[in-house]
Amino acid sequence: MNMQILVAETIGTMLLILLGDGVVANVLLGKTKGNNSGWIVITWAWGMAVFVGAYVAVALGSGAHLNPAVTVGLMVAGNQNAIANAPSYFIGEFVGAFLGAVLVWLHYFPHWKETADPGLKLAVFSTGPAIRNTAMNFISEVIGTFVLMFAILAIPKVWSLPGPFTVALAVLVIGLALGGTTGYAINPARDLSPRIAHAILPIPGKGSSDWGYAWIPVVGPIVGAVIAALLFNILLPLMPVV
Repeated sequence: MNMQILVAETIGTMLLILLGDGVVANVLLGKTKGNNSGWIVITWAWGMAVFVGAYVAVALGSGAHLNPAVTVGLMVAGNQNAIANAPSYFIGEFVGAFLGAVLVWLHYFPHWKETADPGLKLAVFSTGPAIRNTAMNFISEVIGTFVLMFAILAIPKVWSLPGPFTVALAVLVIGLALGGTTGYAINPARDLSPRIAHAILPIPGKGSSDWGYAWIPVVGPIVGAVIAALLFNILLPLMPVV
């Protein structure tokens, strides 16, 4: 176990979820300053949450995956760091996401009882479909994560700007362009760990954690990342040297 990577991924992913789920809480929960401020606020803040979490993780000594699907995609692409340290990445990502969700619950503690709709409370923690259609919801998560993984692999080949900044931009445009169907989990830890937190935390008036849907934002992103990595490896020899 690589403790440096585990700690870096835990803290980076914790910050990602604290800020990402935090903006959803600010927009959806009752009597917040940001109540009903809308989708654009959510997508921008999620992009900036990636920016903050990734830079912190890099500074602390990891590759700033913050996402098990990204770790799997990098493994498929042949990244030796991801292959050698996969357990440290996975544990840090899932533990960090859980801790971030707990911090969101604590930060917005007085606002849970001010929110009547249990669906809004669940939406703070985890994603859900705008129209429930198992096949299409799954495909949406595959497509969104395919874009994310392909960008992560391709951007460093053609652009010298720091990785966390460019990945944050990719997450932003994914949210704006593709997020309207399922809420763009594109990250198994981002959805599963906060969903577990929702299930066990004492949130007044909460409803179901919707476990029947929970497999889609876990499996879909992994499939999307694997497809992107396989295709990237096929196309890489054809890419021009820049």
